[in-house]
Amino acid sequence: MTDTRDLFAAVPRSEFDTPGKSRGLIDVVRWRYLLNLLVRTGVTTRYRNSVLGWTWSYVRPAAQFLVFWVVLGLFMNLDRGIPNYAVYLFSGIVVINLFSEAFKNATTSIVGNAALVRKVFLPRQLFAVSAVIVAFVHFLPQVGLLLVVCLFLGWVVHVSVLSVLAIFAGMIIVIIFALGLGLFFGAINVRYRDAENIVELMLLLATWASPVLYSWVMVQDAVVKTLGWPQWLVEVYLLNPITQGVELFHYAFWRPATEGMISATGYAGLSMDAMPPGLAWNTLWTFLIAVGTLLIGQTVFRRLEGRFAQDL
Repeated sequence: MTDTRDLFAAVPRSEFDTPGKSRGLIDVVRWRYLLNLLVRTGVTTRYRNSVLGWTWSYVRPAAQFLVFWVVLGLFMNLDRGIPNYAVYLFSGIVVINLFSEAFKNATTSIVGNAALVRKVFLPRQLFAVSAVIVAFVHFLPQVGLLLVVCLFLGWVVHVSVLSVLAIFAGMIIVIIFALGLGLFFGAINVRYRDAENIVELMLLLATWASPVLYSWVMVQDAVVKTLGWPQWLVEVYLLNPITQGVELFHYAFWRPATEGMISATGYAGLSMDAMPPGLAWNTLWTFLIAVGTLLIGQTVFRRLEGRFAQDL
C-alpha cells in the first residue's frame, strides 16, 4: 500500500504554501475550458427570457446615440463644427460602451460569483477575464452597425491599412485598460462595496472626459487659449487610454467616411487634419499605460484574493 506521506512528498511544497491563491493570469490560459464555459454562460444568459433578445445590443446604443445626437448635435449645434457628426458621435459611443461594460462587469465579477468562490478553488481571475470577453462579444454588434453605416457613406473608398490597424489597436488598449481597472476594483470590492459606487462615478465621467461628444480641439482651445493653462495639460488629456481608443476609432471610421463628404461639399468646419498630433506615438504610450494598469491590478488582486472566501 502506498504511504500517504509519499504522495504529499511528490507534490511541490509551493502548492501548499499559500492556499487559495493562483498564479495569476497564467492560470486563465491553463483553465481555458472553464473560461470558455463562463463566457458561453455569460453570453447566453444575458437576454434569457427576453422578447427582443440580442436586439437589445442594437437598441440600447441606438437610443443612447439618438439622445446625444438630438440634444448636442441639433439643439446645441455641435454638428455644425464637426462634419458627419453622427458617425463621429457613434464611433466614440461604441468605445465608451465597451469600456463601461467591461470595467463594470469585471468589478462585480467576484461578488457576483460568491457561491463558487466560497466553495470551489479555481483561478479567480477567470471571472474578471470572462466578464471582459462577454462585454467584447456584446460590443461586436455595435461595431457591425457602425461599419454598415460607414460603408454606406463610402468608407471603403478611403480606408487604409492604418485605419484597420487603428481599429484593433483601439480595442486592445481599451480592453487591457478595462481589465486592469476591473481586477483592481474587483478585488477591493470584495471587502469594501464602496468600490462599486466609485466605479459608477468613474463611468459617469468617462463619457465626458473623452472626445466622444465633442472634439479634442475644443479642449485645447479652452485649456490653452481661454484659460491660459500650459499645453502639457492637453497632452496629459490625450494620454488617457480611453481618449486614445476613441480617437483611434475616429481615425478608423469617421475620417475615411467623411473625407468624401468634405471634398464633395467643401465643408468649412473642423478640418480633417485636426486629428490629435502624434497619434501613433500616443498609441504606444497609452498601450504601455494600459499594460501598467493591468500589472497593478493583477498585483493587487493576487495580494487580496487569499481572503476572498472569508470576506464573502
